[in-house]
Amino acid sequence: MRIGIATDTYLPQVNGVTTVVRRIVTLLRARGHEAAVVAPRYPEFHTPDDERELRILSIPFPLYPAVRLSLPHTRPVAHFFDAFRPDVIHVHTEGPLGLAGRRYALQRGVPLVTSFHTNFPQYSRHYGVGLLEPAVWRWLAWFHRPAQQTLTPGAAARTELERRGVAQVAVWGRGVDTQLFHPRRRNDGWRRWLAGGDDTVIVLHVGRLAPEKNLDVLMEAWHDARQVVGQRATFVIAGEGPMARRIAARLPFVRLLGFLPVQHLATLYASADLCVFTSRSETCGLVALEAMSSGVPVIAADAGGFRESVVPNETGALLPPDDPAGFVEAIAELVGDPRRRFVFAAAARERALAYDVANEDAELLARYAALVDATEREPTPYAA
Repeated sequence: MRIGIATDTYLPQVNGVTTVVRRIVTLLRARGHEAAVVAPRYPEFHTPDDERELRILSIPFPLYPAVRLSLPHTRPVAHFFDAFRPDVIHVHTEGPLGLAGRRYALQRGVPLVTSFHTNFPQYSRHYGVGLLEPAVWRWLAWFHRPAQQTLTPGAAARTELERRGVAQVAVWGRGVDTQLFHPRRRNDGWRRWLAGGDDTVIVLHVGRLAPEKNLDVLMEAWHDARQVVGQRATFVIAGEGPMARRIAARLPFVRLLGFLPVQHLATLYASADLCVFTSRSETCGLVALEAMSSGVPVIAADAGGFRESVVPNETGALLPPDDPAGFVEAIAELVGDPRRRFVFAAAARERALAYDVANEDAELLARYAALVDATEREPTPYAA
């Protein structure tokens, strides 16, 4: 099979979409298929010679400069995909390059698969444009409606898309690499570096440091939890984003590690004792599954994809997203109860195994193959 992929975020950016796209490209090539990717061009990043990619000039997004925006250059995208002759086009984002990939598939009559990774309607509230939320939903519904399949990592997101008239929605994209994220990566050297003493509990947060992650609640909760647990715990954050300086100023006791390569991140997860996530807008919450696969209990917001992976009083806790006091209580309780942490950790690992990436990989290849088998290769343009 030859799969064309369009995405508005890709390497060297590190986020959930990039992780999934890179996983698909690697999977296709490992199984003898071909992949071609249209993605933004990033400063000082050069595509390896063995990658089939079209990189489109991009500029920083004013509200979040780390995110790049490209113009929807439909002509070079069409030339690139025409030369590749894709059997399926898989569009991963609803931005300009995703739009170009969508248009190509509809004009050429190539099967279209779209992915709904990011809850942009909720994001609009965090960036001061909440009044645009209905318009954003209309755009998303229009964007995904013509796809033969729309994949989203959460059951709640699937239900919402179906309610808005998007058909053929399936839950896919929440698989976790249970061999990479594994308790055996726990490292005493990392623990001494982060915590100093073996008995100190490492409380970890991983993710993009941006307003949509509900980090004001995290900051308040960690500030107050520090007063309660004292030196019994150390607080660590792995990630980058526009709120990093604010967090450093508000929580000077926190170890801010910035971006970590995935191998180091896996070691960090396994070396931690407890993970905390306050975001209310996760379609999947892959960070929670990575932590659980590493044998770490999770305290998370009772919202979005976290509800589908974290089991209260079994693998951790789910709390109202705007209840910092609740997070404080849950953190203090687990910091002070090593036996309960151990029981939760074992259950978390066991639950994560049900989300092993290998199962999803096989499912995706089957979905692509079914579309290829069912498609007549005569152009059938869609009147968008």
